[in-house]
Amino acid sequence: MDISKALAGARLDKLSRQPMYLQIAGIIGEKIQDMVFSDGTRLPPERELAELFGVSRTTAINAYRYLEKQGLVFAREGSGTYVAEVPAARKDGGRRVPWVQLMTPFPKLPLSTMLREILTPNVSGGSMAGMPDPAFYPVDLLRQIFAGDNKSMDPVDLGHIATEGYDHLRRLVARMLVGRSIETTMENVMITAGSQQALYLIGKAMLEPGDYVVVESPTFIGAHQVFSASGARILGLPVARQFPFSLLEDYLIRYRPKLLYLIPTYHNPTGRLMPENERRELLRLAARHRLVVVEDDPYSELYYDEKPPVSLKGMDAYGGVVYLSTFSKVLFPGLRTGYVVAHPALLNRMAMEKQFIDLHSNNLAQWFLCQFLQSGLLPGHLALVRGEYKKRRNALSKALRRYCGEELFFEAPRGGFFIWCRINRSILSSRLLQQVFGAGVSFVPGEAFYVHPREGERELRLCFVTQAEKALQESARRLARALAQLKRAGKESAVLANQPVKPIV
Repeated sequence: MDISKALAGARLDKLSRQPMYLQIAGIIGEKIQDMVFSDGTRLPPERELAELFGVSRTTAINAYRYLEKQGLVFAREGSGTYVAEVPAARKDGGRRVPWVQLMTPFPKLPLSTMLREILTPNVSGGSMAGMPDPAFYPVDLLRQIFAGDNKSMDPVDLGHIATEGYDHLRRLVARMLVGRSIETTMENVMITAGSQQALYLIGKAMLEPGDYVVVESPTFIGAHQVFSASGARILGLPVARQFPFSLLEDYLIRYRPKLLYLIPTYHNPTGRLMPENERRELLRLAARHRLVVVEDDPYSELYYDEKPPVSLKGMDAYGGVVYLSTFSKVLFPGLRTGYVVAHPALLNRMAMEKQFIDLHSNNLAQWFLCQFLQSGLLPGHLALVRGEYKKRRNALSKALRRYCGEELFFEAPRGGFFIWCRINRSILSSRLLQQVFGAGVSFVPGEAFYVHPREGERELRLCFVTQAEKALQESARRLARALAQLKRAGKESAVLANQPVKPIV
């Protein structure tokens, strides 16, 4: 749920004798009592709450303190304010429907709400998700396609289609992948509602409680959440300059994992690019142990120097690589359209799971992608965004070195969306986020990406593609100022000026 939007509709009565902080506490408390805000929900930071209601930060703090005394919320140091577990016996005598008691339990996964928080826009208008800049969404091309003489649209295509996807799009995707050295056919391609759905379907098709899965650590948060929700046991491989082959082989012998999940090309969050020799060695090891390798590849077309090596799927000689990709990162996220390339046996099993969820992915999005791919417009669009994002990568890298050189260690990535930083001081990234959020700067703390969160306490992920170069430079300067203040104070007590610069995310 978007907590900020749920509160934004409420209004304070400035003519009332009741203090503002009690009115705010009453609004939040009512939503907690009505179970609109469930146990464990993270509430907006104090500064954001103050902006939502047009009051001072002190008023917002007093509202939270009052709610805490009532036992409705609790504060977690360095993290924020959360909804407490409210007793079943409520002040209304139990007349309301007990929604929480009627629902099946949701698994208490590590950082289980983090992905939703990353995707949710904040008061500044941004989120912490790695998203393309809306300025480069191909809106004009979309208008041309929908306004054109679309004789190719068959009314039949607007009805139900195969669960695996629109056949024409599956053929076009297979043809497109030939250009990436992946030899495949329509029968090996399934269209999904983004890569996240593909991961979910793989988990449903392959994993049972107690199965082992190997993931990189750190890695994409959505992956280990999906695997954990399947009841799998997660084994972490550290992301380092050299791929840890000996550790992987030890896992394979000792635990016999069902699959290995990797982002070998411009890794999320670290930006690492696996070299060709390591890719070949990995496939030799996987083939020897008949290991399924799930290759997630959302960023390989977003290279800023030379092209990356051929994908694992392009080198796959034993048929064990499952390839995932998406159009969200190169066109626009709202398409929610991705694809899987895999053995037909696995695709058939995934299709059986998918039909229970949505029957098939959105027809209009698939039809639009057919027109876009047939038009030959994709290469030109990719050239445009690669050029612009390279400038932004360079601008943020230069600014970080200038302003944060002694405080942060990072390496500029050769592609993708992200710069991965390590704090060279004993400062937690969660405290740094709390310090800079009010200044219009945000990032994702490193702990979100680890199997064991405490491993990433001094790391953070910055996204350089969403903001223009000047905003990125200013954000780096503010980040440096926050680091200096924390270094001096030893805690996040200093308050930064709130200035209208959108966050780096």
